[in-house]
Amino acid sequence: MKSRWFFSMSIEINLVLLGLTLTSFMMRMWRLEEPREVVFDEFHFGKFINMYLKQVFFFDIHPPLGKLLLAGAGYMADTNVTFPFERIGDEYPCDLPIWHLRLIPALCGSLLVPIVYLIMTEIGYTDWTAVQAAVLVLFDNALITESRFILLDTMLLFFTFTALILLFRLRKMRQRCFSASWWLCMFLLGIAITCAVSVKYSAILMVSLIYLVVAYDFWQLVGDHSLSVMALVYHLTARFCLLIVLPVMVYISFFYIHLSVLSKAGPNDSQMTSAFSASLEGGLSLVTKGQPLFIVYGSQITLRHTHNHMCWLHSHPHNYPFKYDDGRGSSGQQQVTCYSFKDVNNWWIVKDPKSSYIGVTDTPKQIKHGDIIQLVHGRTTRLLNSHDVAAPVSPYFMEVSGYINYNISIPEQSLWKVVITNIDTEGDTWKAVSSHVRLIHVNTSQAIRMTNKLLDEWGFYQHEVATDRILQQDDTVWNVEEHQYAKASDNGDNSLVQFQPSETQNETRKLNFWGKFWELQMKMLAKNFEINHKHRYQSSPEEWPFTQRGIAFWLSKNSNMQIYFLGNPVTWCVATVSIPVFITILITFIIRDRRKCQDLTQDEWERLVVTAVVFLGGWILNYLPYFLMDRTLFLHHYLPALLCKVMLLAATTEWIYFTILRSSAQQSVYIGLIAIFLTWVLAAWFNLVPFTYGHIELTSQEMISAQWMDTWTFLTHR
Repeated sequence: MKSRWFFSMSIEINLVLLGLTLTSFMMRMWRLEEPREVVFDEFHFGKFINMYLKQVFFFDIHPPLGKLLLAGAGYMADTNVTFPFERIGDEYPCDLPIWHLRLIPALCGSLLVPIVYLIMTEIGYTDWTAVQAAVLVLFDNALITESRFILLDTMLLFFTFTALILLFRLRKMRQRCFSASWWLCMFLLGIAITCAVSVKYSAILMVSLIYLVVAYDFWQLVGDHSLSVMALVYHLTARFCLLIVLPVMVYISFFYIHLSVLSKAGPNDSQMTSAFSASLEGGLSLVTKGQPLFIVYGSQITLRHTHNHMCWLHSHPHNYPFKYDDGRGSSGQQQVTCYSFKDVNNWWIVKDPKSSYIGVTDTPKQIKHGDIIQLVHGRTTRLLNSHDVAAPVSPYFMEVSGYINYNISIPEQSLWKVVITNIDTEGDTWKAVSSHVRLIHVNTSQAIRMTNKLLDEWGFYQHEVATDRILQQDDTVWNVEEHQYAKASDNGDNSLVQFQPSETQNETRKLNFWGKFWELQMKMLAKNFEINHKHRYQSSPEEWPFTQRGIAFWLSKNSNMQIYFLGNPVTWCVATVSIPVFITILITFIIRDRRKCQDLTQDEWERLVVTAVVFLGGWILNYLPYFLMDRTLFLHHYLPALLCKVMLLAATTEWIYFTILRSSAQQSVYIGLIAIFLTWVLAAWFNLVPFTYGHIELTSQEMISAQWMDTWTFLTHR
């Protein structure tokens, strides 16, 4: 008998999951290119796409992965970079591939539905419960709206909850540790965690929960007597390499790509330090090219505030008023401020206190850490001075001024000590651009600083400069940005002329990748907590659980059509109510277990605990921290907590069935209740469709002002 080789393949298709996925893609992709106008934060991210394609540096508070993906889509679609994305409502030109730019957020948003379904089944819930959770996500208006535009939140949700699936898959492989599938799953978990954090830092809240679960699982292995010490070392090493080292390396690689692409100077590089700006092509690098490196007595310099606010030490021929509005008096001497623009009055001359000559000598004397200097204002020749007089706006600091000798009892106190703060990396010689210095007033031992306050009209609303006795703070750090040498003219008229130094090392050292990476990290983290400006559609965390205040994403200029970011009120409200219900069920089972009532099997206990830790804990971690944040907040910050809450709602319905309607004869009642609830959800979604897609024109009576619109008003009106 001849042997025959058969090649066969068996495929198992979950038709329910396939149907949910296709429906999700249809609802989020339908007429994706409409409206062909800038919607909400598209005017931010559209600009970022243009910057990437032009290779021009920009600053943003979010990590780069999400924007890199959007820029990649723009590059593949040959995006027209001339469209400025100036304001919400601007019409897109015909040659702008807006469908392609919105594609990646739509793909990520569409995949949230099958992801939620798979999470529920991975934990061990029934298909009916998984379908319920998936349908709630499918018909949530907020998630649909967020998915259809050039925004980052759906990418954040996709990577975060993909990491959850991989975590549960990994936990199921306890008996197959170190197999190929186990290594692959842990590798992908590390990548998913990194991608989530690399889209938005808010992912850290959910990622911290994932790490807690991983740490708990390893702690359980420590107590396993069947494992040797060497086996535990292997487990720890695998987790350390794939869940710590790998994510850090991938995270840094995203920034390496980001900084490599954005190599040219642009309008945002001024928010970085002078060293960072000088490392970019064009811009400041053209100004600093060829300028002397070392600061010497006689150097002409501009002093820039290094951190936080971009401004330069400045003076002008205007004096402080002798009496302020609050009745306090001043010295009446020349104003010294921090000015946010480049100006001829930003120039100062570094003078040797032991000499009356203010030019560079034939043998320049370099200034080192700890040297004493005077600073002479270039235009007015006033010496930089401080004394025991209260600053104009911040009376708890001392005034800084340009000294005027009024022949009264205010002596000149114009000596300053140079303290180089980054002496470990830049050496003890004061260098242009790269050296960060504090100027310590010799008489009072206080450092000159920018106070973050603005002067009144008499000070032209420039930033206040004063001295502060607290030295170790960012506001006291300055650096030389522009630098030139000058010496006496050969004409004998005592004027100064510029000249090039004879040193061979006269080029400013370029900031390397690690320096730029670390500076950018610090700036991004700091700016994240400084966003506290008022916004028309900002909301507070207590308004989120019941979706009481949304965001007007877009309003048509020619009709009553609009897109309003608002959650499905039925889903959001019922899911919020399910939280105390689940907590009650959890406490009841815990109490009964303590009283030796064995209601649950070991697998059921584990499922209950996982639900409490991941869904309830995830909701808490993604919601409560926002009460502690003093920054501008919007409803979309609640979306990670929403997904946890929706899955908790679906799980709670199954636990209610387990405790009340447990008999198989009553399963039809359970399914019927779910069907009624989902019908209610569908009705609410359909009611909000005009505001979700913005494609249905409303009559004037149906139009609701986005300023005061909330869920209850909307439902009552409709």
